[in-house]
Amino acid sequence: MIPEPTATAASRSSEQNTNSHAEATSSGAVNHSEDDSGNENRQKSVRRRKRAHKGSENVKRKSAKAGCSSVSRAGGGHSKQKHVEAVTLFEVITMGRSAMQAVIDDWIEAYVADRDSSLLDLISFFIQCSGCKGVVTAEMCQSKEDRDVMSKMVEELDEDSGLQYKKFLAFPWILTVTWPMDTDSAEYPLIQSGPYGRWFHTEFCDFVSVLVSQCQHSVIFDSYLMNTLISLLTELSNSYVRAFRHTCTLAAVKLLSALVGVALSLSVGIENSQKLHEVQKTKTVRQKSSQQLERIQKKITELQEKRAEVESMMDIIFKGVFLKRYRDVLPEIRSICMEELGLWMKLYSSAFLNDSYLKYVGWMMHDKVPDVRLKCVLGLQGLYGDALLLTKLDLFTSRFKDRIISMTLDKDNEVAVQTMKLLLLISKTSDEVLTPEDYKQLLQFVYSSQRPLAATAGELLFSRLLSTVASTSDTQDGMNEEEAHKQQTFARLKALLQFYQECELHKHVVYLVDSLWDCGGALLKDWPTLTSTLLQDSTSHSAGFTLAEQAVLVEILVASVRQASEGPALAGRSGAKKVTNAREKKIQTDDCLKLTEHLLAVLPKLLSKFSSSYDIVASLMRIPQHFLPECPQAENTQMVSSLMAEMEAVLDLHSGPAVLEAAARTYLSLCGEETSWCSAARSARDCLVQRWVDQLTALLGDSLKGDCFSADEDKLREILATLKKLRAFHNCHDLSGWSLFDLLSPLLSVESNQGGAPPEVLLEVLQCLSYVMLWSLNMSGETLTCREKAVAQRLQLRLFCERSYRCLSHCDLGVRQQAFLGVCDVLTAHSYQLHVWDPTSFGPLLYTTSPKLQRALLTFVCMHVFVGSDCDSQSRVSENSEVERLEDLHRRRNLLAAYCKLIVHGVLEMNMAVEVFMYYMKYYNDFGDIIKETMYRTRQVDKIESARTMVLSLQQLFMRLKREQESGGRVHPGVQTFTSIKELARRFALTFGDLVKFRECVVMIHRNGIEFVFQEFSQTPATATPLYLSYLTILSEFSSKLLKPDKKTVFSYLQKHTAEHIIDLREECWQPLIYYRASLLAAAEGEDAVSYVSSDRKPYQPHRSPFSKPKLEGSKSPCPFSPVDSKVSKGHRPSFSPSHQEKAAEMDPFSVPLEPPAKRLNTEGSVLSTGNEPDDDTVEVEL
Repeated sequence: MIPEPTATAASRSSEQNTNSHAEATSSGAVNHSEDDSGNENRQKSVRRRKRAHKGSENVKRKSAKAGCSSVSRAGGGHSKQKHVEAVTLFEVITMGRSAMQAVIDDWIEAYVADRDSSLLDLISFFIQCSGCKGVVTAEMCQSKEDRDVMSKMVEELDEDSGLQYKKFLAFPWILTVTWPMDTDSAEYPLIQSGPYGRWFHTEFCDFVSVLVSQCQHSVIFDSYLMNTLISLLTELSNSYVRAFRHTCTLAAVKLLSALVGVALSLSVGIENSQKLHEVQKTKTVRQKSSQQLERIQKKITELQEKRAEVESMMDIIFKGVFLKRYRDVLPEIRSICMEELGLWMKLYSSAFLNDSYLKYVGWMMHDKVPDVRLKCVLGLQGLYGDALLLTKLDLFTSRFKDRIISMTLDKDNEVAVQTMKLLLLISKTSDEVLTPEDYKQLLQFVYSSQRPLAATAGELLFSRLLSTVASTSDTQDGMNEEEAHKQQTFARLKALLQFYQECELHKHVVYLVDSLWDCGGALLKDWPTLTSTLLQDSTSHSAGFTLAEQAVLVEILVASVRQASEGPALAGRSGAKKVTNAREKKIQTDDCLKLTEHLLAVLPKLLSKFSSSYDIVASLMRIPQHFLPECPQAENTQMVSSLMAEMEAVLDLHSGPAVLEAAARTYLSLCGEETSWCSAARSARDCLVQRWVDQLTALLGDSLKGDCFSADEDKLREILATLKKLRAFHNCHDLSGWSLFDLLSPLLSVESNQGGAPPEVLLEVLQCLSYVMLWSLNMSGETLTCREKAVAQRLQLRLFCERSYRCLSHCDLGVRQQAFLGVCDVLTAHSYQLHVWDPTSFGPLLYTTSPKLQRALLTFVCMHVFVGSDCDSQSRVSENSEVERLEDLHRRRNLLAAYCKLIVHGVLEMNMAVEVFMYYMKYYNDFGDIIKETMYRTRQVDKIESARTMVLSLQQLFMRLKREQESGGRVHPGVQTFTSIKELARRFALTFGDLVKFRECVVMIHRNGIEFVFQEFSQTPATATPLYLSYLTILSEFSSKLLKPDKKTVFSYLQKHTAEHIIDLREECWQPLIYYRASLLAAAEGEDAVSYVSSDRKPYQPHRSPFSKPKLEGSKSPCPFSPVDSKVSKGHRPSFSPSHQEKAAEMDPFSVPLEPPAKRLNTEGSVLSTGNEPDDDTVEVEL
């Protein structure tokens, strides 16, 4: 063993070694210590292993031969060494299960020879496993009922010696454990982080089970070993020391689990003996042997007595440990108890599976720790999974069914998933437990945002669908196999459609398909049956699908195609497997091949049948996006041409956004791959676009004559439909070859009040022209081959900006918003191209926005984004519905984000963000994230300029407030209160996290603020104070962000500006200056301004103020500015009167609580006297 940590322990050990063997049986000591990590065995050295174990291992003293044999079996070749080390039980844990069995066998032999000393070794093992660094001493006890002995059972600490004591009865000994006081906060082996903690937990549990397993045929029934061990574990599990309580509770419940295994083996022996006894009884009189019957009966009685003894041991452990620890304050202990209880009820149901034990599981399902609830649910899964145990669970199910169902809404995802699996087991084993209302609640989880939970709910839904189909499948004996399969699939689809239509809250087919994919993939991937069902004649009685059901069935078809090609990754649903293995990739490729081969031939028929249904064709048009280009059917040009013809026919009929977007993306997918159908798809697309351009050219030629646009209703409808098609395709495809800019730009030149185009036409034209410019900028590397083309592109960009600027004042709101978004997107893309373009080659030329356009953009943001008098969108009164309000908020957020991109990318000057920053707090709920991100990005570009923009926003808000107060008129919506401006400054200050990184920024803010207040101020009798003096109160919010040397520099800079004026601090008008000075000095000592001014300090205390040292003659001030002139300081010594202070406290909302005049005078004296006092560690900062 490792030597004892103290000299006292060493002396005890030496005294124990001098005792005789007889004394050792009546009194013994076990000493042990560990290193700080609680794992002595992982860091053993050779020198340490060869030390003598004096008095620590009793087995070595008694049986050296047994020790050698254990080492030879556990250590292999080490047995050949001359000096062999004795292996302790605690060291066995590090050697694996085989060595563990060998050493435990040797321990049993030693126990048979000398049970007291061997039992002390086992006690020492459990103390060491608890991470105890102390000493264990033992003394004999003659009777358990000795009152004097029971009164000595204490657990206390001795503060003088710094030790803790625990004395308890482990009959026949009274054990005393002494350990340092910090053991409870130390990291004992069971809770150590990393793989060692998990490994120790496993090995420790194996040791307990192996110990019982090796002892079950010998010493376990000697009424000595188990009594002492159970008494030891029971006492230590009741300790207030966490290490003892946790370790010994785990050992006790694992001991009970091992005893359950012993009881089961005894039950098997009893059952076999009873069968043998019955066989002997059925024999004839001649074959019977009375002696053999008596021997068998005696064996049965002996086994029953042993089982009763084992059950008695289990009952003692359960009552002594489990009943006290299943509600322990430590959640790990509660989890251990619940996990083992579930195991006991499953393995030994005859003794444990009853309502007396099940109630603990039901109670602990309400535990506040998720792991405890999880262990309860996992234990119940083992019980409900065994059909033989269900009869004993009826009462528990009826009592706790509601709680189990409610746990599907658990905040812990794993608990919710395992609870759903438990309910799935219950539904499979018993049809009467869950009611239709329960199923209706549970099946809604197929739309859950957590995919594991949704997949389990999908399995429950699929099992319910199968049960409904079972009755119809029994009547299909006369059909062939293929027809029977179609009928069964039809019935399942019918049930699935019924479930979807009855669920009125959710209309997400994609999520429903994803939930059913793992269990019902065969049904969802049966594309031939799905398409044949859709292609059936609607007049046939076998189909039975309405048009609404067919629309849902098409959505299921499209969702299954997407799932097969892309996998379970869905927006808004987490928990899906992110990495696919080779097998899953092979399945995905095979599925894509199958769907491409089938749907390439069938999709034209579906498009032809449902061409008049807008929603259905919008869904069907998305299917080709998932085709596999390597499909052999792609060589069949007839199929591809048929598909293109049907898609073109659909586009001739519909011009809705869903159909156009799906068609544009599908053409992009078919034209993008270098496959056999690529040329056919591109040719079809080009023909389609050319036809639309020719049609639009003819229509505009008739409608646009000179500066006037005129068209009848039918012609206007055709123009609008063609523009929508071109706009949708130009979003995905480069249509630069058709010169759409020259075709459409004349529509923007006509004024709306002079016969211009309608707003809906202008809206499409603006979107289309913005796509033209974006494609032109994006393809500059291929198109700009000479300077002339670059100049033409810049002219086109200037023309677009001028026409869009004209539209910013249009009477229609939608046109104004689209013009704003178009300009912002194009200018942002142009700035990005300038930054990434290689200057050695031809690229986009620099274009600078005109000042009038910049002002128009800023005005648009102020008028259309920051609207309303209340910053909280939740409390804004609106006549519109909630959906319309959210849509309006979404549009305003897009407008603000587009404007902020211009600032971040350098298109606009950073000071153009002043109007945005000043609304940071007022509209925090609506736009706080966008404005904060803009601050972060601008600070990365230029942190000084970004800080100056913040200051400018505060100053402009303050000036607006002052003008509003002076005018005395009605409050303007853009004016904020003084409190809100101060709060805005506080939030700005919080963004400066790293004081060293933003040191210059904070100093600049203070310098700018001081200059803002005192610059160009000339004191007269009429104007005794600066006009913006109260701005210093706002500026004080940044004082806490100054470094200590900078605080002194800023204070000196403030003194320089105030030295030229007559300041009477008794006047309440100078309160902001007092507050600002106090914030600088209080910040220098780590306090806030209010606590500094209101504190009772004595002046000129060097240990309290860094400025309190008297200035030596001839010493230089470290500040770059000259301190206050001594004559001015003497001539205008501040003085206070209580009346003035009371008046100031009443008028100024930021005034501090009044104090006695003497204390206030001293405080202000110290404040004002610090301007000329330097400190040795001052660092100069240029202001």
